[in-house]
Amino acid sequence: MGKTYFNPGCALSIYKPSAEGTFFRYLQRHYDENIELHKICCRHEPKVDKGSVIVNICAGCHRRFSTLYEGVSTVSLWEVLNTLDTFDYPDYKGLRVSIHDPCPIRDKPQVHNAVRSLLKKMNIEIEETARHSGKSICCGDSFYPNLSLEEVHEKMKKRAGSMPCRDVVVYCVSCIKSLYIGEKRPRHLGDLLLGEETFPEVYDTEAWHTQLQGYIAEH
Repeated sequence: MGKTYFNPGCALSIYKPSAEGTFFRYLQRHYDENIELHKICCRHEPKVDKGSVIVNICAGCHRRFSTLYEGVSTVSLWEVLNTLDTFDYPDYKGLRVSIHDPCPIRDKPQVHNAVRSLLKKMNIEIEETARHSGKSICCGDSFYPNLSLEEVHEKMKKRAGSMPCRDVVVYCVSCIKSLYIGEKRPRHLGDLLLGEETFPEVYDTEAWHTQLQGYIAEH
């Protein structure tokens, strides 16, 4: 029988490594420490026993771990947290947001539902965009490098412009960059849960993808 692992992926390891430790320690308490940190990128063989479960925080990781590797299953951190009643949820006092659901998990309603449930537990009101959940469209980042930077940024701005609210909840780090380029205020779900601000940091599209490729090569 396989074990349970937590893989923060580039979502936390690049963007906010301090949150990686915070969530992992919480999961250790939930799983009575029967969970291990897993730092192999989802684009590589995970090297775990068949029957293992990987708790992920990244939509791309969710798709790859669940489809590319035989005998490995995955569940999002959002689904796990939503089943627990011991997390100390911040109160955002009716903050109104839209949500951008990342394209790799269009077919995962359980993740969409968990995300919205967590937001409601934090007293956040949701004003949905027309294309959400299973009908969501790409934030624009996935078109790089197949389109020119100008065309990619136009797609980012178009997607951002479809959001009714200035504050847009995302749960993919690349989506942070895209929504910021589109002049919205991205709010990463992990940051909201920890009561922290979301910063775009490296949002130059070419520089960001260079950073991603470095992480993939090293992990």
